[in-house]
Amino acid sequence: MDFANTPSFFRSGPPPAARLAMSVVASIALLIGDSRYGLMEQAREALSLALYPVQRAVNLPAQAVRHAGDYLISQTELKQENTQLREKQLQMSAQLARLQTLERELNELRQLNAIRAQRDDSAQIAETLYTGRDPFSYKIIIDKGADAKLLAGQPVIDAHGLLGQVTRVQPLTAEVSLIIDKNQMVPVMVERTGERAILYGYGGGVELRYLPQSSDVKEKDRIVTSGLDGLFPEGIPVATVSRVERNAGAAFTRVYTQPLAGVQQTRYVLALQAKQTPARPAEPPAPPEKKTKGGKKAADEE
Repeated sequence: MDFANTPSFFRSGPPPAARLAMSVVASIALLIGDSRYGLMEQAREALSLALYPVQRAVNLPAQAVRHAGDYLISQTELKQENTQLREKQLQMSAQLARLQTLERELNELRQLNAIRAQRDDSAQIAETLYTGRDPFSYKIIIDKGADAKLLAGQPVIDAHGLLGQVTRVQPLTAEVSLIIDKNQMVPVMVERTGERAILYGYGGGVELRYLPQSSDVKEKDRIVTSGLDGLFPEGIPVATVSRVERNAGAAFTRVYTQPLAGVQQTRYVLALQAKQTPARPAEPPAPPEKKTKGGKKAADEE
């Protein structure tokens, strides 16, 4: 082969031994210079900065897969935690409702015990079992009856006012007709003025009827029992006046009232003894009619 005609860039250059020797010397020189003088530090920093985008590009698929897995796992965990938190929230809401109910009942019992302690009769606390079967009559059934010596006609109150009266007594239970029942009437008076009236139930509420136009009754007046019927003790709160209507053409004033007792939500009640009043005296006998000998009345002769 004619090496003389070969182009210069195809020439083999120095012999391998010389190239190896130069490489070893250069490597040793770089090692010594880098270890003592840090000649390659800036070069390494520049090279790492130049290669950083390449590293990020190479690691990007793996990072994307890892982030996607973490996202899916976190979404599943969040859903499970949300479900558990919702269940706990429902449980806590139910417990809170029960605690509020128990607190309300405890306050009712305390108030009823305080009322019973103030009275000198044998008032008895009873619990409401259920309401009457007839939807058009407002009655409740309590857990005291003839066994507790309850009698028909006894007034029944709650912590806020008059609730009704016992209308039927069974061996273990008793029926209480609420004041909002259409068959209930309670003798009352306006506490502010002392004016007497009758409170009528009309099936869901109560109202004062047959008050004259000149009656001094106003909104927010409190209505209490008058004690004139011999059943309800005097001074028991019954209702408050919510609205007064005076029409010029009407004979009586229309008075709307709001019961004070919890007629639809009370659980514990207090059965009072009926007021003891003397019996109504008997009417004096009518004087005998005078008759003449002929058997006719003297008035006829006259």
